[in-house]
Amino acid sequence: MDFVQLRNLLEPLVIGLKEAGTHAELPDFCKKLGLPIPAQNGSKRERLTTSFNALTDAELPTVACNLLTYRTPNSTVRNQIQDILWSDSSYPTIPIRHRREVARKLDTEELYMDARKFDELLERLWILDTHDWMALFNGGKPEGLRADILQHVHRNPEDWSTEFLFDQLGVYEASDRRFALFLEGLASADVRPDEASQRHFVACVNEPLHYCGVELRETDFENGYPVFSLVSLHSAAKRGPKNLIFASPDKPDLRFKDALDNDIEIVTNTDKVLVYDRPIGNEGLRWSDLQQWWGETKQITDDTKAKHSLYRRLKACLPHNSPPQALLFEAFFEGFRHAVPSLPALLPEVWLHWDPRTIKERGRDALLRFRMDFLLLLPHGVRVVIEVDGKHHYADDAGYADVQRYAQMVQADRELKLSGYEVFRFGAAELQVPTAKADIKAFFDGLFKRYSVPIS
Repeated sequence: MDFVQLRNLLEPLVIGLKEAGTHAELPDFCKKLGLPIPAQNGSKRERLTTSFNALTDAELPTVACNLLTYRTPNSTVRNQIQDILWSDSSYPTIPIRHRREVARKLDTEELYMDARKFDELLERLWILDTHDWMALFNGGKPEGLRADILQHVHRNPEDWSTEFLFDQLGVYEASDRRFALFLEGLASADVRPDEASQRHFVACVNEPLHYCGVELRETDFENGYPVFSLVSLHSAAKRGPKNLIFASPDKPDLRFKDALDNDIEIVTNTDKVLVYDRPIGNEGLRWSDLQQWWGETKQITDDTKAKHSLYRRLKACLPHNSPPQALLFEAFFEGFRHAVPSLPALLPEVWLHWDPRTIKERGRDALLRFRMDFLLLLPHGVRVVIEVDGKHHYADDAGYADVQRYAQMVQADRELKLSGYEVFRFGAAELQVPTAKADIKAFFDGLFKRYSVPIS
């Protein structure tokens, strides 16, 4: 994230707040925006300047988000701030060529059903002019691009092609996230309050999007309508995880507390298994999310203590007979250190399948893989499984090659991949050489680069 540029953009906005209230009101106003409480002496400008200068780089994004919520600047500055904030999050890359093909595909389709909601979508994402758009609701007349859209898109839709409209808005040069939000907005029930129209729109744009490895996919259901998100074709073709059961090397004792709502309960040994029970959105599950959940669940208010206790709890669940697995876990945290909070959480001993019957009882219909060594839930629904293979993956108890055991392993891999998981395997032997930790760091660097996960 470009903190220098973000600071330069925020400073005049914060200093400009001197007109927003009295001296007595400044402390509460600063607190609301995440600014340090200003000094008691000096002019309002001086007090705000001192408060802003006391901000650390790490605090700037919070202040920026609060400003965009409570004191939205003009659309040009707003977009500049948003793009800086979004630079640390990943979104599927859509080249200009494919954006143009989407526009051409939509040229013969209905771009929106609700004109007012369509205009609100444009206002949220694009720069229609530099004037205060709220003046329109007080009798003002549209100006600039806003007026052109009214004339050539609403009143005379045959005037402008969708490709030309996208060009005027700046769609082709916009950040990947802004473009994604635009497509998601066009597919939303706000802009097209008809499910059949939503699905027809999605089918139209997915045709050109597939050529660059992404698609609009149904990821939720809200107010009776489907919700669509732009995701990588590599991501699991499912909605967000409902039950994340992990950090338990032993089969957990589960039961359904409410089978209709898919609510589960750990019956015995609750201290030996973790269940993450919060929604996992399009950003995936980051270490910071997991740490916050852990701290609140265990009532640990100190962030440092929460971080260390969570790390110890996860490390303790690793099998004692697999030092290579423990080394991979340690190497991840040592290799990325301060970047870990913003990275996907490395979840150990994750339960993929759960069957109350044993494999012997289930017979040939038994599920092949119950537990994963490690799982990462990356942005946009990408699920990455990491396995550390010891002898038991390919040899029998006597140490001889077991072709049946190996065949079961590769069959289970195929099933995982067909379900949308990405599977990566380490041989235990390669994690027992002097360069193992450096090799693990290089692997995760390449993994995050492949899926556009920023390492701050």
